Amino acid sequence: MPRNGQGQYSKPPNTTAQPNTVIKSVMFNSVIDDLVTDANNARPITAGGTGANTVEGARTGLGLEKRTTYAVKSADYAVVAADNNAVHRFTADAVATFDAAATLGVSWHYTVIADGGDVTLNPSGSETIDGATELIVPDGSSVFLICDGSAFFTDRVLAKLNDKADATAVGSFIDGGLLSNNGATPNTHVDFAAMSVRSGSTFVSRANSITKRINGTWAVGTGNGGLDTGSVAANSTYFAYALRKTSDATLDVVLSTSATIGGVNTTLLTGYTIVKCIGVVLTDASSNIRQFIMYPRDFYQFVTPIREATNIPISTVSALLAITVPNGVKAEARLRLMFSSSATTNSALVHDPAKGTLVAGGNDSGGNVGTIQVASGFAVGGGDVWTNTSKQVRYVSGAGGSLWVWTDGFYFPCGRTA
Repeated sequence: MPRNGQGQYSKPPNTTAQPNTVIKSVMFNSVIDDLVTDANNARPITAGGTGANTVEGARTGLGLEKRTTYAVKSADYAVVAADNNAVHRFTADAVATFDAAATLGVSWHYTVIADGGDVTLNPSGSETIDGATELIVPDGSSVFLICDGSAFFTDRVLAKLNDKADATAVGSFIDGGLLSNNGATPNTHVDFAAMSVRSGSTFVSRANSITKRINGTWAVGTGNGGLDTGSVAANSTYFAYALRKTSDATLDVVLSTSATIGGVNTTLLTGYTIVKCIGVVLTDASSNIRQFIMYPRDFYQFVTPIREATNIPISTVSALLAITVPNGVKAEARLRLMFSSSATTNSALVHDPAKGTLVAGGNDSGGNVGTIQVASGFAVGGGDVWTNTSKQVRYVSGAGGSLWVWTDGFYFPCGRTA
């Protein structure tokens, strides 16, 4: 070979020409052939070469980083050693499962961009990422991680962003997160739009919508069950609460009949913090979700108005009427009223029970249904009336008559800013 173990070149032996002698072709060709062979072989690093015949071999020989490769992924993916120094942009919810850390090796590294869904990173077996058995990269975020041969570690940027979001208590609010009946299965599924939720120093957000079923117990992820416990019931109220996963700050939603966080059954919610109530869903007599349209700032409008009372007697004796609003909390109901009486100067008043027992009439507390102009005729009216925590309003009139009541919707304040 033309070079020794140190990469130094030496011409073939017995090829040195002597002065005033004829150069033999064998000797000449031996030198030339040796030079040709050397020129076509990989030049050693000690001689200014790379020691390799390929780009990847040259990078390895010179101790250079493998070139960065970029790829788009739209489904679950198995991450292997060849993905060293790769940047993968995931455009949908996906799970990235890693080969064993020992197989990937020390200094193996990888970047994930979540651009269209949350990406769950799952190490092999009991191996960990930053000490956890999985890491969720929320949609709109990215993470860089490196292997030490037995575990994985990130640059902690994602964790710092989550910590910063929680760092300061700036009050309580909900931005977005409007509820709606699911388009495909409106009777059992409810959609929650993208949202940001804060309560005190706890913050959670989700860049895309999430759907939960009211006919199944809670399981993580969109499209899965939402109830904290039990099964769906007829004519019931289900409060929706935003959840924050402790390990990666991702958002989920749980549904409960409890009007308070303290009353939510947390048996299925290990690893999650209940952040804040973000809305409410009502069921009908068939245990189906009532069809509704939700507007900004927490107003719910029924697609079909609920007729609460038909030709019920009303008099100077105040009475309570239960209507279709959330149970266990106060809500402001949007009511439409119709009133009939044989007394032409009569009026009716429907009001908040918290005001006590009011007296209807122009000389007293007034009315919210117009005065009858013709005996036994009809007057119409309406307004927004707060209920008590038992879903009730009070009604009274200046004289005997009959009352019809419809609920168009209700305002249940959760703290939405938009």
